[in-house]
Amino acid sequence: MTERKCILTGDRADPEMLIRLAVGPEGQVLPDIRAKAPGRGAWIGVSRAELETALAKGKLRGALARAFKTNDLAIPDDLPALIEDGLRRALLDRLGLEARASMALTGSEKIDVACRKGQVHLLLHASDAAPDGNRKLDQALRVGQEAEGTDLAGITLPVDRHALSMAMGRDNVVHIAVIDSRAASRLRAAIGRLESYLGCVTGTPAQAEHGSADAAGVSG
Repeated sequence: MTERKCILTGDRADPEMLIRLAVGPEGQVLPDIRAKAPGRGAWIGVSRAELETALAKGKLRGALARAFKTNDLAIPDDLPALIEDGLRRALLDRLGLEARASMALTGSEKIDVACRKGQVHLLLHASDAAPDGNRKLDQALRVGQEAEGTDLAGITLPVDRHALSMAMGRDNVVHIAVIDSRAASRLRAAIGRLESYLGCVTGTPAQAEHGSADAAGVSG
């Protein structure tokens, strides 16, 4: 798809990094996270905090009225929260799909072995994972990627172990290792989209620079 323009900033970006808003049959404005709803859409590429400010000051209503060419719109007060929930659900759904396709491992011991063998393309930690457990697996990842002495590490997700367990269909999922490069790329995109909206980046520079090995790191 071609680039889309954010109705609030005027900036253009890949649709996969933006959020599409669509209008329902009764004029309600709702997030269209997968960009599949019919009809005209409007795109935003701002953080949740920026969206909340635009909503409170009426800037969002004006931008939407211009985009949809009508003032007859119902904008829910909890639109920012609905978008966050949708992005988080999209990430969890993607994790579930990759798990069912046998692209992901769980269990600290299995992940440790896979990391040390250089088989892990993306390492993920739950938001409530113990720091010691994270450090151990991060070190195993660096060993397997021949990156000892760097800050290469897994991503701490803005999702807790309960949500990860539900998504993966397994008990007590605290860490996830993605062992397929294409699956890792798909997950990086979903994670980056959520993190951008939340205004946080949990990946480290080393992760982005370690592209030769597709190591852990990091719709319109």
